[in-house]
Amino acid sequence: MRPAVALIAAGCLLLVGCGDSGGDSETREAVPGGGKTLEELWRAPGDDVAVIAGTANHEPGEVRVSFLVVDSEGRVALLPTARVWVATALEEKPFAESTAKLERIGVPGGAEADSTHIYVTRVRLPKPGTYWLLAEPDGGGKKVQAVGNVVVSANDPEPSPGEPAPASETPTLATVAGDASQLTTQRPPDEALLRYSVAESLRAKVPFVVTFSTPKYCTSRTCGPAVDVVEEVARRFEGENVRFIHVEVHEDLDPTKGFNRWMEEWHLDTEPWTFLVGSDGKIVERFEGAVSASELEQSVRGVAGR
Repeated sequence: MRPAVALIAAGCLLLVGCGDSGGDSETREAVPGGGKTLEELWRAPGDDVAVIAGTANHEPGEVRVSFLVVDSEGRVALLPTARVWVATALEEKPFAESTAKLERIGVPGGAEADSTHIYVTRVRLPKPGTYWLLAEPDGGGKKVQAVGNVVVSANDPEPSPGEPAPASETPTLATVAGDASQLTTQRPPDEALLRYSVAESLRAKVPFVVTFSTPKYCTSRTCGPAVDVVEEVARRFEGENVRFIHVEVHEDLDPTKGFNRWMEEWHLDTEPWTFLVGSDGKIVERFEGAVSASELEQSVRGVAGR
């Protein structure tokens, strides 16, 4: 996921630069952005920076976008919400406005990512193309405006909501004679996440969550706690008819050997990814990158009948 971040930051530098901004401050209006262009909003007083993307794969429709905002001095924004505007070009007026909520990455006492929180918003992007997103943490203090791209593809290779989940015979404790060290880089391992395979769960027609992630070797600044989040949500649904599965991403747990066949079967070329699958075997929701326990719990409640 780091290449996407680098491209967004580079685009910011190449197009208009990332320095301190000048101009009039904007006020809340019924029209997204109060009639100003995205660049005018970006140039309002405060730091002009590039967003650090948490998601890079999007399809037309309601799109989940996660991101970090880091000011010119390297401080990560931790205000509870951020205003978000979306336009078709930097010089165009926004056609959509939404609010991003600051979500905690990981769980107390679990693995730590470089950043402890991330902003998440959902916005409707109806057509394939490259959109421009502007985020401004809201709630006081130093103003920071972060800009970046959201690329929407006609057909992402990763399974999407409504599509059948690939029937992967992912490994379980039973397939390795109970040796959890062969299945996960999580220490200590949560064996409850290693009991069931994806294929077995599909055959049983049981809703399940599956996370493709590697606690030890994650490569983005937000991916480390993905398994901890799934573990925490699994506890909240203990005794209910929902399974929770962890699948490592590298062959033989070795990053030098590349992604394993289960990643290939799901057409995944980044990690982490977390999917919620219904009892009918179809994808209900997918989360690229970091997902908070509250986000995942809310989605699981739907298939658990709560």
